[in-house]
Amino acid sequence: MRLIIEDTNKHAGQWTARYIVDRILAHQAKTDKPFVLGLPTGSTPLSTYAELIELYKSGAVSFKNVITFNMDEYVGLPEKHPESYHSFMWNNFFNHVDIDPKNVNILNGNAADPEAECAEYEERIQKAGGIDLFLGGVGENGHLAFNEPFTSPQSRTHVQTLTDETIMVNSRFFDYDVNKVPKQAMSVGIATVLDAREVVILALGPKKAAAVKQCIEGSVTHMWPISNLQSHKKGIMVCDELAASELTVSTYRYFKDIERASLL
Repeated sequence: MRLIIEDTNKHAGQWTARYIVDRILAHQAKTDKPFVLGLPTGSTPLSTYAELIELYKSGAVSFKNVITFNMDEYVGLPEKHPESYHSFMWNNFFNHVDIDPKNVNILNGNAADPEAECAEYEERIQKAGGIDLFLGGVGENGHLAFNEPFTSPQSRTHVQTLTDETIMVNSRFFDYDVNKVPKQAMSVGIATVLDAREVVILALGPKKAAAVKQCIEGSVTHMWPISNLQSHKKGIMVCDELAASELTVSTYRYFKDIERASLL
């Protein structure tokens, strides 16, 4: 596993966006098949999306031959609601690049049969050839997508009941009113994420420091879903200095030295 430690949120987002573009271009140099990209929502990836938009505008990359699969969506929230993940993705990324709307895949949180929707989503991923790179974030309690603590590492796309802690954290998007936050979400499973050929996880700010420490220095455990990243052969965590603040000095120096040596 690689750990990239950047000095600021902005620089972490820029590193991540440039890495994604490098992977897209490398893929497109070898095949005409679409690059399949998994994407998250929330405040964490905003700096990455901003940089991806700038790279697109500069002509460095096109998203015409990219298929996307989002990690999750709230259950029961209207698609046009300003806090739905459909709205988030179009407002913060898709509307600003040249992606084909037919290539955008987001779970339908208002499906008549939620379980069938989840199963069909997994089928769509397989039909697309699997995910080349899954970008994700991590929750304060270590959740990955909406996979809360004690979710099975073998989980696939499913309906997830949210913990009070997650509802409280997400209430900042709903006027800090926990009663407005949906109590369930549809989410890709931990195994769905780990099936991707590459996984890049963003962790930004001091509230993510405990999750970063567990992921990098702790054991793989049901209590911290993010710790499953340790088992991925091409897993990368990208964080800023604040998110790395609980790592031991020796761990911090090791990963800094490894990345510095790779640039020589």
